[in-house]
Amino acid sequence: MPSPAGSFLSPERLRRARLGAALLFLVNGAVFANLLPRLPQIKDAFELSNSVYGFVVIAFPLGSLLAGTAPAPTMRRWGSGRTAVMGSVAIALMILLAGVSGGIGGGLLVLLAYIVPLMLAGMLDAITDTAQNAQALDVQRAMGRSILNSMHALWSLGSVIGGLMGTAALALQVPLAVHLAISGILFSAVAVFAGTRVLTMEEVARVRPLAESSAQQDALPADGPEPAQDLPGLSEQDAPGVAAAAHEPSSGAASAATASPGSAGPARRAVLMLLLISVVSITGVMVEDLGQNWSALYLSQVLEASATMAGLGLVALMCAQFIGRLLGDRMVDRLGHVTMARLGAVGIAAGLGLVVAAPAPAAAVAGFFLAGLGSATLVPSAYHAADLVPGLRPGTGLAVVSWLMRGAFLSLSPFVGVVSDALGLRLAFLVIPVAAVLAVLAAGHLRQPART
Repeated sequence: MPSPAGSFLSPERLRRARLGAALLFLVNGAVFANLLPRLPQIKDAFELSNSVYGFVVIAFPLGSLLAGTAPAPTMRRWGSGRTAVMGSVAIALMILLAGVSGGIGGGLLVLLAYIVPLMLAGMLDAITDTAQNAQALDVQRAMGRSILNSMHALWSLGSVIGGLMGTAALALQVPLAVHLAISGILFSAVAVFAGTRVLTMEEVARVRPLAESSAQQDALPADGPEPAQDLPGLSEQDAPGVAAAAHEPSSGAASAATASPGSAGPARRAVLMLLLISVVSITGVMVEDLGQNWSALYLSQVLEASATMAGLGLVALMCAQFIGRLLGDRMVDRLGHVTMARLGAVGIAAGLGLVVAAPAPAAAVAGFFLAGLGSATLVPSAYHAADLVPGLRPGTGLAVVSWLMRGAFLSLSPFVGVVSDALGLRLAFLVIPVAAVLAVLAAGHLRQPART
């Protein structure tokens, strides 16, 4: 086994860097999750129908999608660690501004004052999410072993903490603006502390070339390298993803990665593989989106749960994701990406089926827990597979899959809102089990290509 790319860094320095990256993930999960248990309260304050509510809640993912190519140049200017810290603090501020308007309710102008900060928070989150994942990947390279699942586990833990804080604030009748101000100050302080631990731009500049050189040597087939290519009409930065900027090739690599004239066939295969891999990742994030935007509303509206009980659906889902991601690396190593993804999709279908059939809030909360457990490893496995699609430049597959995932956020909530007004919220929730069946069929494309 080759020595870690960050062998020039001391073990203590690597531990500090891992802690810094982990805290950034935790903060990112916690800040937004503080708002989610209070969404039914905000919906009532603005007197929104389910259909209108479904369009309002996409402000955050819409902003994320509109961020476009912003993550890459921002990280080049400030570094992944500093970018993630600044983004975390700015997101907390935007969530607070949204909360001020959401706590008041009222006419169209007040609603816009709620939507616009959320959209800006989404744009900032796209940059912050890319930066924190890039930082985690650099720490992973420096350590020479996988840590990405554990980083995503910390994000889920942050969501659990944020969800519990929001639920407690709701139960104690803390005004929304006061609650979000306390949350914002607390987690901004944690983010600033994390910034004192992350890898610097100078350290990353030393780690990355060594890691990329080692990876290129490991990936060479016996009969020589296969030319890498971009998807037709799509550059890395056209679809910003979790590690697009983290894998930017050097000028030498870029010149070696030019597609050959006869590459149309491999390009089409790459497109097909990425679409099928995206089915798996989208199923995973659909579970998160449903939990974030609709779990509290479902429990209160359909099952007549108390405000405190309604917040526990999201908490249960995120707690299950945390557990699943903590165990994810070991389980994937033991069972493989394909088997784990299929088991996860079955868990999602069973969990959401239980939610739909639940006669009481407690059973629905258990269903959200099972769905969260099933979704835990789907996105990390999809990222892994996307990075291994043959014939693509480093980072391109990751970027495409991440971009498609963000796009999926824009369609789910409006769909659930419209269907729920027409047929009821129970039936609208059945879209997730259907997606889970498709994920079972697509999971075979998560296989890691054989390396020689």
